[in-house]
Parts: sequence; C-alpha cells; structure tokens
Amino acid sequence: MTGHEGFLGSWLSMALLENGAKVIGLDKVANRPHSILKDLRKDIICIKGDVSDLKLVKKITDKYKPRIIFHLAAEAIVGEANKNPIRTFKSNIEGTWNILEAARDKKFIKALVIASSDKAYGAHKELPYKEDAALKGNHPYDASKSCADLLCLAYYNTYDVPVCVTRCGNIYGPGDYHFSRIIPDVIRSAIKNEIFLIRSDGKFTRDYIYVDDIVTGYVKLAEVMVKKKLSGEAFNFSNEKPISVLEIVKIIYNLTNKKPKYRILNIAKYEIRDQYLSAEKAKRNLGWRPRYNLREGLINTIKWYKDTLVTDEIKK
Repeated sequence: MTGHEGFLGSWLSMALLENGAKVIGLDKVANRPHSILKDLRKDIICIKGDVSDLKLVKKITDKYKPRIIFHLAAEAIVGEANKNPIRTFKSNIEGTWNILEAARDKKFIKALVIASSDKAYGAHKELPYKEDAALKGNHPYDASKSCADLLCLAYYNTYDVPVCVTRCGNIYGPGDYHFSRIIPDVIRSAIKNEIFLIRSDGKFTRDYIYVDDIVTGYVKLAEVMVKKKLSGEAFNFSNEKPISVLEIVKIIYNLTNKKPKYRILNIAKYEIRDQYLSAEKAKRNLGWRPRYNLREGLINTIKWYKDTLVTDEIKK
C-alpha cells in the first residue's frame, strides 16, 4: 500500500491487519506523530520513500511480490495543489504511472486499486456524476486526478494490468488531521466555541461519507475484482445525499451543543459549486452500500476530536 500513514491509508491498514493481511506500506513520512495507527506500526513493514521514485517502487514490488496493491499516496489537499502544481503532478500523476509501470507484466499482482477523486470529473451540469462521465479537471488537483485515471485505463487496455479506480465523495472520520478540510475544521471551531469562516457563499454542495464505509468499499472491490472481471472499471463511493456547506456547519455545531457561529467570506476560487456522486454501480456490482448516515458518522467523529483535542491541549 502507498500512503499507509495518511488518513484513509491508516484506516485501510487497520482493516487489512484485522483481516489477517500482511501489509507493506510506502509513505514519504515515517511514523507520523499524529496517526491512529499508533502501536499497529509494529505489524506493518513500513518503508519511507516517495512514490515518484520509480526505482524504489519497482524494488519494493519485486521484493515483496504483493498480490494486491492499494495506491493511496497523493497530494490530497486542493489548496496545496494550487500553490505547488509541479509537486502535485509528480505525486499524483508520476506516482500513479510508477505504480502501474511496476505492476506491468507482474503475474503475481491480482488487483491494483487506485484512489482517485470526484474532482477527476471536473464540473458537469448533469448530476450526480456517474462513472462514464467525462474526465475534465480544470485546476491542478482536479487535472492530476483526471490524468491519473486515464493512465490507469491506458495500462489496462494496453498491458492488461488488473486495475480499478475509486472515486469518492468527501471522506471524513476520526484520524483526519488536515484541518484545512471542512469537517475537521468546523468540529475544531465548534469545540473551541470559535467562529467558523466559510470561504464560499455557503451554498456549495458536496456529499460526505464516513471513512469506514470507504474502507469497506476498497476491500470489497479488491476481493471481487478478479472473480467478477472488473479490471479497467471505475467505481464511485458516496452516500448519495449532497448537502450544502452551510447545512454541514449548522449540523456540526448542533451536535456539539453549540449555537452555530460562522462568517461567510465568499472568497472561494477554483472550486466547483455542486459536486456529488452516484454510487449505483458500486451497489450493483460490489454489493456495497454505506452503513453510516451523516449524523451517525459525525457523532463518532466529533467524539474522537473532542478526546483528541483535549489530550493535545493537555500535552501542550
């Protein structure tokens, strides 16, 4: 797995370990100080390195001969991608072709699951996005995901690499320390009784999905790819219930028993106004469906942040 130390990667690593899998992880940051992996790292073969290093990726692949590869490593923050497009392209595009190239002609690899994003679709008038919608990202992060998706399709069609792509809505849950994302940021503001600053006009809509549901989808996909001959396919994972920024802010403040406090800045740039997915294909082909509704997921998440933020404050 690449990106095993990240938010989704750490959750997926835990799930794989619980299922008895041997996990080999590649991440450019070793032993992240803030991670839900904690003591589980001793059960993972952790390798520090960059996925944009083809020689290293090939060396790891040839040495450990993994049957399944989950490729999650990427520049995941849209704002950072806008600030540093070259780094984003190296990580998200070159990193993906390195994984695909390392997997080419390797018969021991049975499934390769590549983490993409709903941003790969770019902006469309017809919603929700379905997997056959055109990929037309217009900005650095979005374009990097569009390109990576097309590379996956090229390696499947040309070299028969057993690859599938996942495109998800906004993932949230315990363990996400990227406070530039809306849900962690709103929760922190609510817990601290601070005013939350909304960059947009508050009316932008997204779908939000609990991290454990995404992990279940990844595992199911990897398990049935060969049996159901799904290579070359893309799958959306979503709760299919889009909600506006203003609504999510109000829900989180209410769940923390605080009166909503926010300020609308309306300064957002390069962001798609309405973006949400259809998960019908995943339900039909994988037998997958989300187990957590938004309220349930947020309650779990808020509790974790309350405990964690209090602990961090004490440590200071």
